[in-house]
Amino acid sequence: MNITSNELRKKFLDFFKEKNHAIIESASLIPENDASVLFTTAGMHPLIPYLMGQKHPKGTRLADVQKCVRTGDIEEVGDKSHLTFFEMLGNWSLGDYFKNESIRWSYEFLTDKKYLGISPDKLAVSVFAGDEDCPRDTESAAIWLECGIKKENIFYLPKANNWWIAGTTGPCGPDTEIFYINDSEPCSADCSPACDCGKYLEIWNNVFMQYNKLADGTYVPLSQKNVDTGMGLERTVCVLNGFNSVYEIDGFKSVVALIEKLSGKKYGESADVTKAMRVISDHIRTATFILGDQYGVTPSNLDKGYVLRRLIRRAVRYCHSLEMKDGDIVEIAKLYIDQYKDVYPELRKNAEKIADELHKEEERFSKTLVQGEKAFLKIIENMPTKEINGKTAFRLYDTFGFPIELTIEYAKERGYTVDIEGFNACYAEHQAKSNAASEQHFKGGLADDSEMTTKLHTATHLLQAALRKILGDEVKQKGSNITTERLRFDFSFSRPLTEDEVKKAENMVNEVILQKIPVICEEMPIEKAREIGAMGLFGDKYGDIVKVYTIGEFSKEMCGGPHAQNTGDLGKFVITKEQSSSAGVRRIKAELR
Repeated sequence: MNITSNELRKKFLDFFKEKNHAIIESASLIPENDASVLFTTAGMHPLIPYLMGQKHPKGTRLADVQKCVRTGDIEEVGDKSHLTFFEMLGNWSLGDYFKNESIRWSYEFLTDKKYLGISPDKLAVSVFAGDEDCPRDTESAAIWLECGIKKENIFYLPKANNWWIAGTTGPCGPDTEIFYINDSEPCSADCSPACDCGKYLEIWNNVFMQYNKLADGTYVPLSQKNVDTGMGLERTVCVLNGFNSVYEIDGFKSVVALIEKLSGKKYGESADVTKAMRVISDHIRTATFILGDQYGVTPSNLDKGYVLRRLIRRAVRYCHSLEMKDGDIVEIAKLYIDQYKDVYPELRKNAEKIADELHKEEERFSKTLVQGEKAFLKIIENMPTKEINGKTAFRLYDTFGFPIELTIEYAKERGYTVDIEGFNACYAEHQAKSNAASEQHFKGGLADDSEMTTKLHTATHLLQAALRKILGDEVKQKGSNITTERLRFDFSFSRPLTEDEVKKAENMVNEVILQKIPVICEEMPIEKAREIGAMGLFGDKYGDIVKVYTIGEFSKEMCGGPHAQNTGDLGKFVITKEQSSSAGVRRIKAELR
């Protein structure tokens, strides 16, 4: 069938609205107080408190289109299907319906001619095969069979294929995945959705959240059974239109045409050109959405800012390979803004910032390339051999940001070779260290309602209120990161704090703690919350009804995270560091002792 991205969004939301689902807006790409991920990687992240049992103001049946960013396999971008930014269509049951309704509605939406009209013969599904943690999912298989899926198109697969969890701990459970069967020949007699041969193309995943995985690796039943589904919009549009790659769908087609115009090259004229155009299309789209987010990030050398910087610089490098001009990435971003401005109005609102930050980062990268080239030339001056070893190539990459592809290119031009295996070994070691550090760093978050995380979350409210009382209304939250050991709070302010200001803030928070003030939670319309003066940084994330946490006359804030019941439960508040986070943004780290 022929279908556009806008048509699929509308059909999906209309269908679930008919099934009594409340339609909620996409949450920010920047997770609220969730230290488990850098970006929102799935529709479930903003809903974790409700999946854990909190009452959602919109009810127990929800549907949405969530903006997502995943960069774990960034090197794969450039093939037919990998994207760093994508839109995830999802429907949710918070302790309401479960497997029967979820599966039957998925089948109806996919096969009913009123919606997608796919022949049942073109669909295959996989279900969980069972292990020591969870039994074999014969129930899902039986429902699919009743719906009309052929027995030979139902596959039992292990946890690696049919179990879903957002991180290393938290809500999880078995899933059933839905695949479109293309017309290619099976790769073998054992061909199944577990293959990578391309015979089966995943279009939807229904997760049955029954468990909470704890830090010690054990699984305990959730207090409520949930359904969490995800349908990747871009990949589904690609499959339904019979396209060869996601870069042929309407969201990318006009962008590829613009890149052709700017570069003077044709998509498909060579493998290198095709890959370059795909990488540029993907990375600039992702950068546009990150920069344009309501709580947007700017390029830096840390965390989210580092990921953004890497995406922009990788796109610029591929622009250079196509002999495009400086500033062309801004033109591409403008086209994306125009395409998505009605669906995501924050892009239009932040259009000037997006263009400005892309321009500045491109300039910075140009200087980096100059420095890297100087370092490269200095290195080969005194080399005893004609091979650049892996450690040296990695130092150029790690210290100067000089891409390995340019090292190889420069070396070849001058009659040198590069020890690629040695570079890859150094890179793999670097990645392993980074991943280990990330695992240590990303503890806590909204899925973590442990005693200390809850206390630190409450202390963050007190800190923001104290800073606004001392420094004025210029102070607005720009992000926070809470682990079980400490809180990190980013806020808008134009200069470093003095030692006296830091001490005043610390003392003010401790005074409120000593007063043992109850923390009161109320649900109310967002208009009322604003009328009573509640801080609303994340207030529009879940719709018209919000939770407001009031701490005496000191703090009144909209929030969805875990909170202590009384300030007297917190302990002593200690600010350990005050520093710059980025231009116009300060950062405070603090602990409870």
